[in-house]
Formats: sequence, structure tokens, C-alpha cells
Amino acid sequence: MIACLVIPGFELRAALRATPRLALEPAALAPEPGAEPLLGPVTAAAEAAGVKPGMRLGEALATCPALVLVERDPAAVEREWEGVLRRLEDSGFAVEPVERGAVVFETRGVERLYGGVEPALRRALAAVGSGWDPRIGAAARRFTALAAASVARPGQILVVAASDEESFLEPLPLSLLPLSPERYAELEGLGLRSLGELAALPGGAVAERLGVEGRKAWRLARGGGRARVRGRAPAVELAEALAFPDAVANELTLRRALGSLLERLLARPERAGRPFRKLALGARLANGGSWRRTLTLRDATAEPDRLRAALGPKLAELPAPVVELRLEAVELAEHTGQQLALVAPAGEETAVRLREGLRQVRASTGAGSVCAVVEVAPWSRVPEARAIVVPRDP
Repeated sequence: MIACLVIPGFELRAALRATPRLALEPAALAPEPGAEPLLGPVTAAAEAAGVKPGMRLGEALATCPALVLVERDPAAVEREWEGVLRRLEDSGFAVEPVERGAVVFETRGVERLYGGVEPALRRALAAVGSGWDPRIGAAARRFTALAAASVARPGQILVVAASDEESFLEPLPLSLLPLSPERYAELEGLGLRSLGELAALPGGAVAERLGVEGRKAWRLARGGGRARVRGRAPAVELAEALAFPDAVANELTLRRALGSLLERLLARPERAGRPFRKLALGARLANGGSWRRTLTLRDATAEPDRLRAALGPKLAELPAPVVELRLEAVELAEHTGQQLALVAPAGEETAVRLREGLRQVRASTGAGSVCAVVEVAPWSRVPEARAIVVPRDP
């Protein structure tokens, strides 16, 4: 059985760990700097006052003048989310993160350990902790588990039997589907309000009107496929930090600090000579917030000059003086070097570069971004039904 654990408003909850008193007041996550002024997740008190996630800042302040804006803290979000995943893994679950605040895992491997499905899910809730208000949905298929977790109450375990999947999904809203706002508006214009109404339509007609995105939504409304959960690889624990006695905003000083962190990271014995594929540069800001940027290298490397040239421009994006600079190795390459041949066999170099390129894409955009097209019904008159897209391991 596939289980999905969801923590709504995870970014806001992580940012409030430093000021827990705000969790009981009308508060909302501030808009992203330089982006459209839209609020992030909100507290229960803010929602009771009429403030909704995604509301414009001016409208929210007019609705609730006492609203408190919480600065985004990406470093805290990353740290707390990694802690949640590690506690689940320590309890025996092979987890596959969906996004910050949502993770899926299978219970088959731990059911005998904990004495059944529900005891295993209760162990997962206990591992996360009641302070996060987690909720779990479980079903035979991934999307049904995600839908169950989305409608469950805090601390609740909602298990959907295979025979009840259709009746369970039928009344749920279309907002559970991964669609763009334009598609939602188009479906509402057609008079569709629930998953059951979409699932009742002919698949070919949906594909003809809405294209590939609509065809995928139609499949999900009917429960989706039975894709297995792919547990994540063990996280790399390589990071170096440098604290400043006073707030620093000088770019030359920050570049020297970055060079020092890079030398210390390259000297770590845990690296075992493997080059870096993905790095994260973070900072604790003087105003109390944090800043974090990730960088996926075009070619995995451990050359200091290339790493400085790639990471240095990120320092210009700092929004405020910093009191701490942190460099983290997010992902290492599998190899320790490249052995060149005098005469390479035909096609071998191309295959090696292709595999390396696929690994680089997956490191940059996520585990589900590398896919392959598999032909399943070449006789179908509907183009979208002739083949399916499945994840591919580089």
C-alpha cells in the first residue's frame, strides 16, 4: 500500500519555529522578493479573519490590518524538511519527496515490523511529531493516497480500500489535480466541479479538448496509475559554515569567505575524491531571515577555480548583509574521475555523455524529470493514448 504524508503550509511552519507565538496570531508568509505580491500559507487565525493563501498583499492587509508578515526562511525550510525525511527513514520507510511538505512511501516493507498497515502509519506520524500537524492518506494508488491525505484532519490516518477508490474520489474538488489556473478556469467554464464529473467524460473527448495535460488529469481523476515509489538516495552530509562577528555586505569579503568554505569542503574525507554535481549556497541574514541558492553544475567537477567561477556570481543576489555563510554539497557524482582511452569504441563516448547529461538534468529539475516514451496502444486513434511517459533511471 502507498501512503502519503502531508504537512500543509510547511514553509510557514518552518519559518515560525523561531517565533512560535505567531502561530496563534493572524500571520502569513511574505511574498517572494521581486515576485508578484501574493501571500504564501497563512495561519488558522489569519484564515478565520478572511485572509487566504495566494491573496494579494494589499487586499490581505485591508481585510486584516493586524496581519503579521513572516519573512521567508529557505534555509530553515530545507533544514526542517531534511529532518522530517531523516526521521521517517530512521523508522524504516523508504521515502520519495514530492515537494516541501509532502512525501510518499510504501508500507509493504515495514508492515511485519510494526504489526500491520495502520500501526506502521501511526509510527510514521510519531516520527514526524505532532508539532507539525501531519496527516496521512493511504491507498493502492499514489494519487488516491495524496487525495486522502489532503482531506484528512491533523493527526488523522485515512485509509482508502481499493474497492472504495472511485466513490472516494468522486466528490473531491478539481483543485487536487496538478493543473494550471487556465485549465481550472476552462474546466469550470465547462460546468465541471468535481473529480467524478471529469472522470465520467470520455477520455478521447477530454484529450481532444484539453490536450496532454487534460488527458493526464482525466487519468488521475479515475485514480491514476499504479506507479511504484522510488525511495530517494541517501542524502549527502557535507556542509561547511563560517560565522562573522559583524554583519558583512562587502562582496570581496564574501568571495574570500566562499573560497575558504570551498577549500574546507574539498578537503573533507567523506567526499572520497568524488566531484560535486550539485551545490547549495546559503546565508543567515542580519535581519533574521535566510537566503539559499542551489547550483547544478554542467559537468561534475572538483576543480576549485571552476567552482569559484560558478558560485561567485550567486553572492551578488544576496538581499541584505549576512552574519553566516554556508556551503553544502547536495549531490556528488558516482565516479572519482574519467579514464580516457587512446581509441574509444564507436558510440561509447556518446553513451557516456548521454548518461552524464541525464544525471545532470535529474539533479537540476528533480527525480521525475527524466522520462521515456513507451508505446502501449499503437492502434489507438487518440494520439495521447498510443504511448505513455514513464520515469527513466539514467
